[in-house]
Amino acid sequence: MLVRDTFTTAFVKNLIVVLVWLILSYINTILVITFFRHQVFYEDPRYILFIHMVINDGIQLTVTVMLFILSYIFFKINVSFCCFFILVAVFTTRNTPVNLASMAIERYIAICNPLRHPQICTVRRTYIVIGCIWFISVAPDITDLFVTLANESLSFFHQSVFCLRQNVFKDPVLAYKRQVFDILYFSCVFLILVCTYLRILFAARALSTEKMSAQRARNTILLHGAQLAMCMLSYISPSVEIVLHLILPGRILEIRYANYLIVYILPRFLSPIIYGFRDKQFRKYLKMFLLSHRCRVKVKAVSPLDAGNM
Repeated sequence: MLVRDTFTTAFVKNLIVVLVWLILSYINTILVITFFRHQVFYEDPRYILFIHMVINDGIQLTVTVMLFILSYIFFKINVSFCCFFILVAVFTTRNTPVNLASMAIERYIAICNPLRHPQICTVRRTYIVIGCIWFISVAPDITDLFVTLANESLSFFHQSVFCLRQNVFKDPVLAYKRQVFDILYFSCVFLILVCTYLRILFAARALSTEKMSAQRARNTILLHGAQLAMCMLSYISPSVEIVLHLILPGRILEIRYANYLIVYILPRFLSPIIYGFRDKQFRKYLKMFLLSHRCRVKVKAVSPLDAGNM
């Protein structure tokens, strides 16, 4: 039996989610516009990977918020639409940790092997890496759709279900396959991040001539680590949700909502802070954009008054 929230609880939950989505969408839009308005960012692999992550997170957030709201409005939705929403959410959620691992490797090369960085990290290779990120994220989970198409009748895709992954991709083998790939992803990404960030940390300490510089490097790496740890929760969140449901059987709705906020929402707040606002070069162009936008708004507001006085 499916349990539903009261109207007040559902309204508060959806209001919080929509407000967070609006704030993040506004921030991400400003970051994307700033990137595409300045040629200097097109030639830097670091910023290309960063803006790819921002766009990916924007898609992921929009799809998951839509799915969250639809689940409260209609409760059950068409299986075909549910498949689409779930697969896009899964692909983009998996993308973020792999993208961050790629950024960690790029930073490792830039700091620990700076002379070879221009030859290794070219723009062309960066786009190839982005293609590989999508292949790594899509390949394991697209098989869920093929297996479901082979096992289920056509009428199944015309039915309506409460849109959860286990309600659409029901084959038990798929659950075991997801666990295997989650463990594999978690282990590989974790090892890459630990190795690269430790090397970056030691290099930052060795190269920093001022104490404040070393402190900033350590703080940046700590923020990276916090975001990556939160993103990697997506690999273990299904298992954690099952365990918590067994411990707190009457709190499944609260568990799912907390899981949604922690795994899918909070990590998206850190990307603009770490790579946008804290980066000196990006922050400079971001301030220029905001100042120019503010000036245009003031001019539009003043011009009708000036026209009336003429």
